[in-house]
Amino acid sequence: MDRSHTPYVKACVNGARTPDQHPNLPVTPEQLADAALSVHRAGAQAVHLHPKSGDGTDCLEADVVAAAVSAVRHAVPGLPLGVTTGFWALPNPKHRLRAVQAWKVLPDFASVNWHEPGSAELAELLLSKGVGVEAGLFHADAARAWAQSDLAAHCTRVMVELPADADTDTADELLALVATAGSRAPVLLHGVDESAWRLVQHAGRCGVQTRIGLEDTLRLPDGTVADDNAALVTAALELLSR
Repeated sequence: MDRSHTPYVKACVNGARTPDQHPNLPVTPEQLADAALSVHRAGAQAVHLHPKSGDGTDCLEADVVAAAVSAVRHAVPGLPLGVTTGFWALPNPKHRLRAVQAWKVLPDFASVNWHEPGSAELAELLLSKGVGVEAGLFHADAARAWAQSDLAAHCTRVMVELPADADTDTADELLALVATAGSRAPVLLHGVDESAWRLVQHAGRCGVQTRIGLEDTLRLPDGTVADDNAALVTAALELLSR
């Protein structure tokens, strides 16, 4: 595939979902590696994953992160790889900082949701470790706070992340707020569940990056349940090529 003429689609292969929600949701390091390889072959230009403990819940502990990152790196050398730092995985700002400080096997980037407690301190820590920061902006207040932050100039990517009921007007409002920061970082727009496919399409119209995977939706554009992450990436690239 000629990547120079391919829309930028990042695969988000599992998210905070648990295995009971889809039979092919990757959880173990081996499953994450297989998923990363399949989405890369389908055309994804990066992968975002949530390292998980044995029960399928998100985990930020160093050994769990190391196992997931190492497995994916071995399976797909060179594929840009990011992980979550979601507050739900460790809902205490100090404990989350300590967990991330202990990371030895590092991803290329990590998402930091700007509305969460301690987001700026976490972003600073990640940058000090040489890990890129993807700023996750879920609403206008978060977008304004990020745009006014000194850290805005140092982010690897800016993600406008909208809920299931979001429309394109909301997306445009947040994209405009992001533009006020003057950041040179690429912008990515995505939705979840009911908004996932309309925001993939809108991202294409706006000329920004997007993402898709079992984190964002379990269904293809026609409403049928997707077999796996690769099927979702394939559908997104087909949709964006129209």
